Order: sequence, then C-alpha cells, then structure tokens
Amino acid sequence: MVNSKNYILAIESSCDDTSAAILCNTKVLSNVVATQEIHKQYGGVVPELASRAHQQNIVPVVHQALAKANIDKKQLSAIAFTRGPGLMGSLLVGTSFAKSLALGLAIPLIEVNHMEAHILAHFIDDENQTAPEFPFLAMTISGGHTQIVKVTDHFTMEVLGETLDDAVGEAFDKSAKLMGLPYPGGPLVDKYARQGNPLAFDFPKPKVDGLNFSFSGLKTSILYFLQRETKNNPDFVSENIKDICASVQYTILEILMDKLKLAVEQTGITQIAIGGGVAANSGIRSRLKEAEETLGWTTYIPKFEYCTDNAAMIGIVGYLKFMKGDFTNQSVAAKARYTIGS
Repeated sequence: MVNSKNYILAIESSCDDTSAAILCNTKVLSNVVATQEIHKQYGGVVPELASRAHQQNIVPVVHQALAKANIDKKQLSAIAFTRGPGLMGSLLVGTSFAKSLALGLAIPLIEVNHMEAHILAHFIDDENQTAPEFPFLAMTISGGHTQIVKVTDHFTMEVLGETLDDAVGEAFDKSAKLMGLPYPGGPLVDKYARQGNPLAFDFPKPKVDGLNFSFSGLKTSILYFLQRETKNNPDFVSENIKDICASVQYTILEILMDKLKLAVEQTGITQIAIGGGVAANSGIRSRLKEAEETLGWTTYIPKFEYCTDNAAMIGIVGYLKFMKGDFTNQSVAAKARYTIGS
C-alpha cells in the first residue's frame, strides 16, 4: 500500500563502498557510506577483500542509517538494492542481505541498476541541486564506466556511446600510478592540475568513431612519455608533477567534451547531466559551466555525495519503482554485467 510517507531502505555494494540510505519518498533522511581503506596498499580494489569487508560492514551501516533517519525497520515500505553491474562478490553481499531482510519484514524487494541510479541521482529532493528536464543527455563517468545516455523519462534510457576498453576514472588512477601517486590517484591529479599548465605536454587523443570512448592508448602514450623523460632526467616527474597532471587532465577532458558536443549535435538535446565519481573533478565541472555560456547548454551536476557510489541514488530509483509497483522476487540474482535497459 502506498502511503503519503514511504520509507525506502537502500543498499549499495557494487564495488568497495558499503552504503545504506533511508529515503522518505524523494527526500534523503540518511546516507551512510563505509569506505574500505585496505585497497590503498594494493594500488587498486582487490575483489575478494572487498566482499569480505562488505560482510563486516553491512549490518552496522544499515543500523546506522536507520538510527540517523530515526525510524524503526518495521516502518520500512520496501528495500532497494544494487543488483549490478559491479564486482560479483560485492554484489552478492548486498543482494543476499536485502533479500533476507525483505523476506523477514514481509515487504517488497526492488532491484536497481547501478548505472541508472547514477543518472537518476539528479532527482533526489535536495535544495542544493535541480533535476534536469526530459529529454536530457547523461554522461556517467566513474572508475568502472564511461557512458553517454539519452534519457527520455525515468525508465526510458538509450546508451549512445560507451568506453571500448578502460573507464575514464581508471585512466585517471592509472596515470597517477605511473607518476608514483598513491591510490586513488584521480583526486590528486585534479589537485595538482589546478596549479599546472594544461598545455605543457601534448598527449594524443584516441580516434574512435561515433560516441564511443577509448582510454587504453592514452595510458600507453603517458607511460612511454614518462619512461622517455625519466631516462634523461630521473627527477622529471617530481620536478614537473603539476604540469604533467594538468596536461593529462586536459587531454582526458578534451576527449569527454568532444564526444559530448557530438552527442548534442546528433540529438539536438542541450540538457546535460553528469554523474559518477569523476563528476567530482573540478576540471569537468568548470568545462561544463563554460559550455553553458558558450554553447547554450543547461548543465546539471549532483551534489558531491551523490556523485560517488552511495545508497541514496539507489534509494531514489527504489522510490520511483515503488510508486510503479515494479518489484522483484526472492529468486533474483546479482549480475556483474547489467546493461541499462535490460
């Protein structure tokens, strides 16, 4: 039964963040994220360690989300969870927990596509963000994904282009690793880039047809560049870190903006929304703001806490599906590969 106040418990466990949120309709009452620090020593996410950490974190995180929202689990209207895409071991923890709790409370279970959630995070009721108007183009940029999606309504989405190899966030992190920066390196590249010259060094942009992306070739060119320069000067990276980061970031942002401009040209849609962890990058944010002035776009950037992996974005999809009566059953299984619209 749909009431005036529908409380959704949302669970996100697709990668290395265990998150739980409580939404009352479209309003976030709590959004708790437990970040796994153990992966830093390995320079990237170790799937087996991630799933073990989710098992340790999920009960306290859900308990904390309920406590912060000041509601009892018996008040919950439904449970939404990330079915995929993501790391299978991590997804299994969230899926199993959600299924068990929904069964125990005898309330509906709602599966959510992680990529759709990044897009629909814009529809969370928050005074610090505005929802885009349909139709709009969504560019989802994260450590695991790079996509341009045409969004006609909440649940009608078409992928226009995506990466053929590495995701943009991976390109940032692996470029940072080549420079000797600790994991996750993307935010550090952004930090140094603000103080450097983006035109100091020239890196090639991959030639990829249509609206698809490729970043593997760029990473290789950065590797060869650094090997060549450090052979001549062992201190090259430390002496030029700001300019290298600025040049790498400039090239990556040029690739993203070129594809986004092409998507606008092909569709005629000038409403642009971005999401995913790389949406926190200061460079892409400023480039989108520039596009508003120079290209006449209207751009939408979610709050920082809704950019990275979080359960609030799962919750808003859960609420929208709850209002449609779009529930799943106890036979549902996690899907490591889970495309938009499937």
